Amino acid sequence: MREVAFIKQNKQKWLEFEQAIFGKSKKNPDEMANLYIHLVNDLSYAQTYYPKSKTVVYLNYLASQIYQKIYKTKREEKNRFIYFFSTEVPLTVYQYRRYLLFAFIIFFGAVAIGVVSAKYDENFVRLILGDGYVNMTLDNIKHGNPVAVYKSSGSVQSFIGITANNLGVGVRSYIYGLFGGIGTFMFLLYNCIMLGSFQYFFYQHGVFGASVRGIWIHGSMEIFGMVVEAACGFILGASLLFPRTYSRLNSFKIGFKDSLKIFLSTIPFTIAAGFLEGFITRYAIEMPHWLNVIIILGTLSLISFYFLIYPRFVYKKLNP
Repeated sequence: MREVAFIKQNKQKWLEFEQAIFGKSKKNPDEMANLYIHLVNDLSYAQTYYPKSKTVVYLNYLASQIYQKIYKTKREEKNRFIYFFSTEVPLTVYQYRRYLLFAFIIFFGAVAIGVVSAKYDENFVRLILGDGYVNMTLDNIKHGNPVAVYKSSGSVQSFIGITANNLGVGVRSYIYGLFGGIGTFMFLLYNCIMLGSFQYFFYQHGVFGASVRGIWIHGSMEIFGMVVEAACGFILGASLLFPRTYSRLNSFKIGFKDSLKIFLSTIPFTIAAGFLEGFITRYAIEMPHWLNVIIILGTLSLISFYFLIYPRFVYKKLNP
């Protein structure tokens, strides 16, 4: 489509957007979010086919103004906390879904590297996990409970310590994105290689099933959350490296706001994972297999639905 035809086709709609932004009539955030989605689609099309056109500058400006109105408008009719998790975060996740996909590709690739490395190098697990941890785990396997490490301290103490540690890991993964995303990449790579080698270590010693029953009770949400946090770091890095039509500063501001929003949404899952690890995982070997399965699949389904399925549902609802 020629640019003139594109402008003619959408001119009336853009004028309505201007009225919604600068006019006296007020729209609620749901309506503004819907406008924003339509405008971003037009902007993406214009950037693809008319990259040096003034149309791109114009649409970019409108999009930034709508963005500001969406996130500065207070919702009077709904609880702000509920709206944040039910609408704002899912829309943002959908907008940046490619970064989440990228993070998952790295995750699976790095886990595979860890598995292969542990398989063909008998010293690799000790190199990455440390002799002390490996020897302790071997002793636990010998005594019939490969995940006995989760009983090494009290439930409350474990919950607090584990949750604080996991929150710290998430913050580092996110903040390392300031180094153009390279810091986040290296951090995710290391942790995933460690995970792959760790799981293969249990497989080598014939207790893979027992390790899955224990580790993944809390690991489903913890590991998934780690990948989402890495995606936030990549968004932050990309906002610095690829400002597109924005100034680098404005691009960073937008990238920081959006990525922080997604990052904050992982915190409840991290706390829940810490609770499970502190209070439930210690009983993984003793509890019935069916209960293990329910907890693992239930937690995995919950966090997968929220970050992978629900965002598309919200987008479709606002953009029928």
